[in-house]
Amino acid sequence: MSDSSENSAFSFVDMEHQILNLWEETDAFKQSLEKTKGKKPFIFYDGPPFATGLPHHGHLVASTIKDIVPRYWTMKGRYVMRRFGWDCHGLPVEHEIDKQLGMSAQDAVAKLGVAGYNDECRAIVQRYVKEWRHTVTRIGRWIDFDDDYKTMDTWYMESVWWVFKQLWEKGLIYQGVKVVPLSTALGTPLANFEATSNYQDVQDPAVTVLLKLKEENAHLAIWTTTPWTLPSNLAVCVGGNIDYQLVQDGDRRIYLAKERVGHYLGDNPEVIKEVKGSELVGRAYEPIFPYFADQVELGAFVVVSDDYVTTDSGTGLVHQAPAFGEDDNRVLKAHGIEALVCPVSLTGEFTDEVPDFAGQHVKEADKGIIAALKSNGSLYKQEVIQHSYPYCYRSNTPLIYRAIPSWYVRVTSIKDKLLTLDASLSGDSLEILLGVAPNEKELKELTKLQKDLAKPAKVILHHLCVIFTFIHCRMVSLHLN
Repeated sequence: MSDSSENSAFSFVDMEHQILNLWEETDAFKQSLEKTKGKKPFIFYDGPPFATGLPHHGHLVASTIKDIVPRYWTMKGRYVMRRFGWDCHGLPVEHEIDKQLGMSAQDAVAKLGVAGYNDECRAIVQRYVKEWRHTVTRIGRWIDFDDDYKTMDTWYMESVWWVFKQLWEKGLIYQGVKVVPLSTALGTPLANFEATSNYQDVQDPAVTVLLKLKEENAHLAIWTTTPWTLPSNLAVCVGGNIDYQLVQDGDRRIYLAKERVGHYLGDNPEVIKEVKGSELVGRAYEPIFPYFADQVELGAFVVVSDDYVTTDSGTGLVHQAPAFGEDDNRVLKAHGIEALVCPVSLTGEFTDEVPDFAGQHVKEADKGIIAALKSNGSLYKQEVIQHSYPYCYRSNTPLIYRAIPSWYVRVTSIKDKLLTLDASLSGDSLEILLGVAPNEKELKELTKLQKDLAKPAKVILHHLCVIFTFIHCRMVSLHLN
């Protein structure tokens, strides 16, 4: 056993460099490939990083795992080809070019053409290769940087189009309109996980607006922290089982949720009557703004109901702009209302459909819209609230939610088939998936897990649980032996 002075002189860092130097001098990685060449291959799919960024801690953790699995199968005598890859498509590359050119992707394409814009994107793909090679090598990962691949390679793109074509020919591709998070700075929708990665505490205007009922001398009070969506208001949503009160405030009679009356009128309001939300459903009101008054022919400007309405804040009556709210869109469809207006561009400016604010970014238009509400007598109360709001994590600008037409895979139509195939997962199919057959104990564990997970329609999670349970069992077995 070494003494304390010997231990204190030992350096893990020095040892790591010695090992790295040994691997480089002996070309150990290449030798491991040569020795297993011709053996049964183990196919390892590695999701490549974006080509425009530097490696961070997340990459290092994933790289360690991605190194362990191929090493394990190499030691089991399998041939495991490992080529480093670069994800060259999508927003990260485009955003870098937008910053470099000082214009949006749409403007750049208009100026340079599609081919010219693509050339600009291709030019930056190799920007950080040296840094990636250094970092990945330093953590001890064996992978081929010289024979790398890029998702912009023609063979790779054609393989993706081939898959898409198969889905298209099977009738599994459709175009739908969904309300999704939109980065107006980048002019593109974001995935939900991207939209939730950069919340910031901000101050926003909160306005309470009065809508005049058509068949009663009374108003509906709605509340919103996005005044810019009010020109697109097409309905008001109440909770069917929520109690609402008609209260007198000066010369105006106003419907508010009973639990919210105190917030607006204090402890001793003048209550005229009390009704359930269900009694307000179907009531028609006059549009706040005239821009889309013709939508009344498609069922707009009425009261609807849904369980998502709460009385935690606001008035208990929820303003509905179906092009800018996921719940709004869902609720109007559920009530058979076909009206839908979206007077906002992908870069967040009002279109000519709203002439008073055309060309203004929606966030900048808030003040003008509030002034217009005050001028026409619709503004009941104006406040400023501080809340957590999603920002684009690349441009650090506020996101909006907007209806976007996109292409989707019709997974629901094959869900039952996926579940049936999933339920039939056997030792043979696991051998195909994992490259090795489970032993009897492992197969029992997997069968039990399948039964536990068969009820929920969580197909992807199911597969992952099965696979990782198998890997766990096998690793434990190897450790014990």
